[in-house]
Amino acid sequence: MEDWDRRYAARSERMRASEIRELLKLLDQPDIISFAGGIPDPALFPDAAFRAAYDEALRSNPGAALQYSTSEGHAPLREWLVGYMAGIGVPCTAENIAITAGSQQALDQLGKLFLSAGDTVLTTWPTYLGALQAFNAYEPRYDRLTPEQGNMTPQAYREAAAAAGGRVKLAYLTADFCNPTGETVSREGRLRVLELARELDIPVVEDAAYRALRYDGDAQPAILALDVAQTGDIERTRTIHCGSFSKTLAPGLRLGWICAASAVVRKVVLIKQAGDLHSPTINQMVMHQVAETVFAGQVEKVRTAYRARRDRMLAALARHMPPGVRWTRPEGGMFIWLTLPDTLDGARLLARSVESARVAFVPGGAFHPDGTGANTIRLSFSLAGDEAIDAGIARLAALIAEMAEGTARAA
Repeated sequence: MEDWDRRYAARSERMRASEIRELLKLLDQPDIISFAGGIPDPALFPDAAFRAAYDEALRSNPGAALQYSTSEGHAPLREWLVGYMAGIGVPCTAENIAITAGSQQALDQLGKLFLSAGDTVLTTWPTYLGALQAFNAYEPRYDRLTPEQGNMTPQAYREAAAAAGGRVKLAYLTADFCNPTGETVSREGRLRVLELARELDIPVVEDAAYRALRYDGDAQPAILALDVAQTGDIERTRTIHCGSFSKTLAPGLRLGWICAASAVVRKVVLIKQAGDLHSPTINQMVMHQVAETVFAGQVEKVRTAYRARRDRMLAALARHMPPGVRWTRPEGGMFIWLTLPDTLDGARLLARSVESARVAFVPGGAFHPDGTGANTIRLSFSLAGDEAIDAGIARLAALIAEMAEGTARAA
């Protein structure tokens, strides 16, 4: 058999299968209650609007719908996004927008654009697993970004990066309802990130995939909006805003966007040309029509549904979890983050849970760049119904109590 491993580039050693993608295979087992993937509920998709939009695209302009298109993206969709960005405090033009295959492709493109082997990415601990996967191919190291507690000094970051053989190249964070913790960075924390980025002269990658899913509390300004307010013009900003239609309209069309200074957008477009030429034309045409007609109502619909599921899971956690277990109380998004007693390991808990309790979740270690966080787990409430939430949390809590008691006896 051919030994392919010896032929791969060194960077391939840092490519790992997503634990979440592997866990999604469990969804095929009907008796598993899954709190694993952050998957939108398909029952909430505006399928009638999509069906009508596809029919319209193929009826009125099939030549354009099925043809190659520009790498920047479908012009009407980009113009719609100009209006959307203005609504969150970011005045811009279509030259500041590039369409991507979801925000995941945007992260890969930005890693390719900014990172050389040995460079440093500043990110929160824990952070989005998909971002680590996207950046890892470009062989960076990671350092901690702590917006709320106060970051290290710029000089300390520089010295740590230099000691590792590179430079600090970008800061990455999900400021709204972070995947995996569900936590939101305060306005003050966002301003601290911007200040640090200016002192280090690096870009800030703002992953805004969950921004529209706020259920409680006061909305926080987008980091790019704060940047524009400080600099006066998007062309003078250093923040790169990555958005997505996946959590609001539908994930299967694989459409997201980058909003940034036009110089960055032009470089991203070159990467897009080399990667996949452009996102599917018909999908962009359809997304534009659906966004233009049902976006506001659809966002309110999913907010209502997910708010109820979040509340249900928080109530179940309060009823069933044993002492020593702590969890976040997110104001939006799809996730609740549990911290277990120090003696418990999330990966071992998952193995036992799938085998006996038939409940799936994601161990927290996968979200830590250094592999720490063994005693943490992520629960998603977006796909489970009320009965599944109640039963799943009760089973999981009983197993946690059993394992905690066992480790206490062993000690």
